[in-house]
Amino acid sequence: MEFTISTILPVTPEILYKTWLNSEEHTAMTGGEAHCSDQMGASFTAWDGYIEGVNLALVPNDTIIQSWRTTEFSDDEEDSQIEINLDEVDGGTQLTLTHTNLPKHGDQYLQGWEDHYFTPMRAYFS
Repeated sequence: MEFTISTILPVTPEILYKTWLNSEEHTAMTGGEAHCSDQMGASFTAWDGYIEGVNLALVPNDTIIQSWRTTEFSDDEEDSQIEINLDEVDGGTQLTLTHTNLPKHGDQYLQGWEDHYFTPMRAYFS
């Protein structure tokens, strides 16, 4: 299972990229405690440990690719993957998130991205 969602945020790709990969700023942006890094291969957690993963590919101010799983994944389910693309547009940045390799129950995460990321991010950057 996979899906792609997108939103426009009133911020530059550079600021959004740095915010996503910084523990304090990611926490402030979403409202859930995060421990992040801007280093390749580094692990991260978000939403008070509910989400965890590893930075797989980082293109500064452009692309973030991470392995991704929640505490709801069973031990026999593989990590999913998120790819975040940041494109400068009039009025800010278009963030496009593609979430792939989700387990059967993965459709719940589509609304989760909107409720727990995009909505608080729009408020944080306004």
